[in-house]
Amino acid sequence: MMHFFRSLVFIVMAMIQAMAAQAAGRVYTATSPDGYYVFQCYQKPATDTTSALYYTLSYKNVKIIDESLMELRLDNHLSEQAMALKVDRRTRWFDKLQITGVDSVRVNSGWTPVYGEQSRIRDHYRALTVHLVKEDNPIYKMDLQVRVYNEGAAFRFFFPENEKGTYYRVIAENTEFALPAGTRAWHHSWAQAPYKLMSLSGWPGESERPLTLELPNGWYACLAEAQMVDYARTKFKLSLSKPNTIVTSMYTPADLISPFATPWRVIMIAAEAGQLIQNNALLLNLNEPSKINNPDWIKPGKIMRVMTQTTKDALENIDFAARQGLQYILFDWKWYGPAFSFSSDATKVAIPDFDLPAIIRYGKEKGIGVWLYVNQQALLAQSDSLFKVYHNWGVRGVKFGFVQVGSHRWTTWIEDMFRKAAENQVMLNVHDDWRPTGEQRTWPNLMTAEGIRGNEEMPDATHNTILPFTRFMAGAADYTICYYDKRIRTTHAHQLALAAIYYSPIQTLFWYDKPGMSNNEPELEFWKAIPTTWDETYVIQGRPGAFITTARRSGSSWFIGAITNNEARQLRINFSFLPKNKRYQAVIYSDDDTAPTKTKVGIRKTVITSKTVLDARLKPSGGQAIWLTQQ
Repeated sequence: MMHFFRSLVFIVMAMIQAMAAQAAGRVYTATSPDGYYVFQCYQKPATDTTSALYYTLSYKNVKIIDESLMELRLDNHLSEQAMALKVDRRTRWFDKLQITGVDSVRVNSGWTPVYGEQSRIRDHYRALTVHLVKEDNPIYKMDLQVRVYNEGAAFRFFFPENEKGTYYRVIAENTEFALPAGTRAWHHSWAQAPYKLMSLSGWPGESERPLTLELPNGWYACLAEAQMVDYARTKFKLSLSKPNTIVTSMYTPADLISPFATPWRVIMIAAEAGQLIQNNALLLNLNEPSKINNPDWIKPGKIMRVMTQTTKDALENIDFAARQGLQYILFDWKWYGPAFSFSSDATKVAIPDFDLPAIIRYGKEKGIGVWLYVNQQALLAQSDSLFKVYHNWGVRGVKFGFVQVGSHRWTTWIEDMFRKAAENQVMLNVHDDWRPTGEQRTWPNLMTAEGIRGNEEMPDATHNTILPFTRFMAGAADYTICYYDKRIRTTHAHQLALAAIYYSPIQTLFWYDKPGMSNNEPELEFWKAIPTTWDETYVIQGRPGAFITTARRSGSSWFIGAITNNEARQLRINFSFLPKNKRYQAVIYSDDDTAPTKTKVGIRKTVITSKTVLDARLKPSGGQAIWLTQQ
């Protein structure tokens, strides 16, 4: 009965708002294929002489985004009349837009990624395009493009080619997200910052994207950015005038030439936090298809860093990597000289006792590829030839270091680096503060990126339970998992499980470790067997800041990771996601103080079916890893 009254109240409120909007103009609606998402947009007067564009978004008959303003500010393209009146060139460009037509279309297709968290991605949505023109300067046109998927809703602004007004300068994008009172956000000020769950008030500054929200009804939402490839990065800030309202905040202006589109503003909602993770391919769908015609050279795999850069240590690391089932080794910064100096030549070895050609040859014999670190100074100075040189050397990938991020300039620069690397069959890993927005679909040689507070900074277990629901919504992340370093603030079983929970097609293991630290602990068979790309991903359970259990399938085998925060926890792992009438041998790796190794990870075996429910007792900051093979 209570649910009936809530639904009735929602319907009445929706009717009142629709009537108010219709008093000013027509309401345009796009609904997801399953009917859960309802996106509505409309115009209504902002002042006596201007109008504004607004939208709302509902999910399962619950209003999640209340009436919210859509807005861009441009400092050009005013009418002659406005210029004669000396109108502020930074006026809202949407003030006098006239709707000239509306188109809608349904799309139901799919595509196969080169690698990913699932082997097939469905691209199923309903699209709405609202055509607009400037009333006081009709040569300027704009389309509001909306897509509504079962996984979420997205919208952006598209400016068609305009021969008489080619150049546009977007100086601000102040699109609002009016959220229910009581919403809390997992705020983090920069890409590698710690997280804090905060109400929508009193933020210490902007928050990074994606931004995960906890709604007052127990649901979850995520605000994200997709296809940010020719624009400036847009974080989130609080409205100064409207409570419970988040506003987009551009890092710098963007200087653009028509035709162009702004990045997609993405809103995802789910009753369970894990559903958000399972739906994050939405960001890939909002990007262009791959521009690499033959991706056969793109090979996911596991990688370790060579801590001491000598020929002897490199060969020892190659042998260790081969024994442990890894595919790559990485030489980190300074191998070619001071990384922050333009005088350093990234095509020449600048350290003693480092025979890179011999190392590459030996690695090839052992099935281990070589990656090289290159800082932005060398990338700027040498990128026209650098990737070709590395391809000729037999280098498989390059890790970018300390790239500049945020501005329109550096966004287009890094996009060009993806293209140049692809032309020379070089895979990439972008480190430091940069975050992807789904462009891995367009450039699948972009294997992973940092933009995460990982084991370089040794966060605690609670932080680790937040990351799957926040940073990993943007896609692959290079957390740099460790195993032996004494600074690790979790148990070893926790670190072991991260390889199944954290997605990265180039998965860094043993980040601060050396081969001599290893006693070939038996539980390392889990890392040896685990792949880095998947046919299917299923989040069994989880809550940000508390715990998560993730299952991933490759072929007929499943790899499962469960971790808790700083507190001890008992989890019940339900295997109902498995095929019925199939039996699996389960190898379970758990924290065990009685284990005879220094890592204190115990191993036991059992048989699992879809009817099995396991009790997992996790120590504080602990975890459990499970490997299932079909019998």
